[in-house]
Amino acid sequence: MADERVDPVTGQKTTGHEWNGIEELDTRIPRVVIFFLVATTLFAIVYWILLPAWPTGNSYTKGILGFDQHSVVMGEVGAAAAERAKWTDRIATESFDEISRDPQLMTYVRESGHAAFIDNCAACHGMNGTGGTGYPNLTAGAWLWGGDPETIAETISLGINSTQLDTRISQMMAFGRDGILTRDQVFEVAAYVRSLSGQKLNAEDKAMLGAGQKIFAENCVSCHGATGQGMPTVGAPDLTDQVWLYGGDAQSVYMTIYSGRQGHMPHWSDRLSPTEIKLLALYVGTLAEPKS
Repeated sequence: MADERVDPVTGQKTTGHEWNGIEELDTRIPRVVIFFLVATTLFAIVYWILLPAWPTGNSYTKGILGFDQHSVVMGEVGAAAAERAKWTDRIATESFDEISRDPQLMTYVRESGHAAFIDNCAACHGMNGTGGTGYPNLTAGAWLWGGDPETIAETISLGINSTQLDTRISQMMAFGRDGILTRDQVFEVAAYVRSLSGQKLNAEDKAMLGAGQKIFAENCVSCHGATGQGMPTVGAPDLTDQVWLYGGDAQSVYMTIYSGRQGHMPHWSDRLSPTEIKLLALYVGTLAEPKS
């Protein structure tokens, strides 16, 4: 049995246990600790009696108050859905023009549409729709397939080069890689394409404009048009503006013509409801509006 003794410093008895010269004082548990232990135990017992607490196989103890948090949450969810239905029912039934002319309804479109955009579109197009290399900037107003809400809704629903049967198809040929144009011809038409958007060209580029224009007329106008302003019917971009999907510098334009481009956008008709697609289309259409 361990030897008890009185600690000369504190005047407290020791437990008789000693570790490497360190002895343990036989100190009582503070009363405040005992008080809180008793109080929390009593609280737990009262809680078990009044409220749901213990699992019982397939169910749980209900408590004498009959409080059901699951029912409360479901009630709140139902109330929120009923509140949203005031707006979503109108979006589902009214035309795009009717919705666009209703400022109050468009306020809801901007708020709820932004949340839906972040959940489904921001991974590629960015939080604010500004896109990136290979991902269209939706705030620029440069639409490959058209920027009216009906067309945007169709693009969202069908996707581009997706697995949907009626998907939009868009592919630019690899003129250099596939041997349609020589390397020098790619340089020449690239210089001409850059001139269409008013880029500053050096003397070497300017010397290639004549040949580049001829190559453009023979190979590019069927999609981009004679003036290079694009064709929304085939998803061909406008080459005369300052918006470039893959970059507008000399190297990027050369690589686009040489290797071709084929973007992909998934179809959302299997994931989103028609009302959600309509809401997103209306919201995306507002991204290019001038900010007040």
